[in-house]
Amino acid sequence: MNKNVIKLLADLRFAIILLLLIASFSIIGTVIEQNQSLEIYQINYPTETPLWGFLSWKFILFCGFDHIYKTWWFLFLIFVFGVSLITCTILQQFPSFKIAKRCQFFRTPDQFKKLKIKNKLSNKFLSNYIFKLNHFKYSIFQQQEIIYGYKGLIGRIAPILVHASLILILLGAIVGSLGGFNSQELISKSQTFTIQNILNRGKFTKIPNITTRINDFWITYTKQTTINQFYSDLSFLNNSGKEIKHKIISVNHPSIYKNITFYQTDWDLSGIRLKLNSDKILQYPLVLGTNNPKNKIWVTWVPFTTKLDDGIILVVNNLHGYVSIYDKSGKFINNLQINENLKFKKLIGLVDVITLTGLQIKGDPGIFIIYTGFGFLMISTLISYITYSQIWIVLHNNDIFIGGNTNRAKFDFELEFQKLLNKKRL
Repeated sequence: MNKNVIKLLADLRFAIILLLLIASFSIIGTVIEQNQSLEIYQINYPTETPLWGFLSWKFILFCGFDHIYKTWWFLFLIFVFGVSLITCTILQQFPSFKIAKRCQFFRTPDQFKKLKIKNKLSNKFLSNYIFKLNHFKYSIFQQQEIIYGYKGLIGRIAPILVHASLILILLGAIVGSLGGFNSQELISKSQTFTIQNILNRGKFTKIPNITTRINDFWITYTKQTTINQFYSDLSFLNNSGKEIKHKIISVNHPSIYKNITFYQTDWDLSGIRLKLNSDKILQYPLVLGTNNPKNKIWVTWVPFTTKLDDGIILVVNNLHGYVSIYDKSGKFINNLQINENLKFKKLIGLVDVITLTGLQIKGDPGIFIIYTGFGFLMISTLISYITYSQIWIVLHNNDIFIGGNTNRAKFDFELEFQKLLNKKRL
């Protein structure tokens, strides 16, 4: 029974079925949003009108399709696939490589019948062929009147490296799933924070204690006044508050600190600071007035009386350093820049617009293993182009039987074979 299990694990067809299952579930994980709140699944996949007649939020949660890459059955599939690759490598690839290293002599002319590239010559001198094989960089083995040569043995390592790279990629995926985390933080300028708002984490994840300060946040605009890029100035601090590393990040240009990646993902406005009649500074909250990500508008109401029935409306839609002021009926009054004053019933001074920077913080302990696996995969792809060629020569009854075989580049091998048969010395 154990032998049958091992044979099944080493079977290429079984490995392909596992790979197709993993790919299919990965596609499902791409289509269905992962690690979202229950409300999102209830809105997008209602039970009253399930997608395709069965895909409701209850079905998604029951099957674990809301977090496929962390489910026990998906990790089990990856584990079994990895075991299958290891078994196939040990039982098939390593023996195949050992066989390729052996001296595989042909001893009779009948053995040449199975070769497509072969010839029979009336020539007694094996030394000429040994010289040419050596010139073509073949490893040569001779037993009296029989010769065997091969070259490109390193090309036979490519399948082993492919299996090793896939195993590393799978291992990295499992390590990342069990030990990684993803956090989303929305922090105001000049604030110091630690990683707290965890969106998802693995069963064995340990959240690092990293103290970060947001020194500044700003946005650059195009000539058409649309957002070009937004930046965050970060300082990573030690336990005593001393800066260890300073980095400016932007979209598609993250920072890595202690194997934790900080991405610039979003931004927001939280409030506005004003002076009324040159009194103390007052802070008012800003409320997002539209959900259009390309045209965000924030508004707030600044009352002039305790009854809140008289005042002004402030509107902000960019970080150019000014706000637009409207009266309570919605009539435009004027634009007010930072450190500028405006007289309207009261003396209004704009002190600051409080910005928030959105950071995605991701820890993945398996990412280095995955990159190593892809590195081996690229190396194996290059090595696989190296041709493994074999030449057999047998002297029998004053005739020389010569033949060869190769696993790729057969046209080049035929040209080399014709040069080997040529009586002229190189």
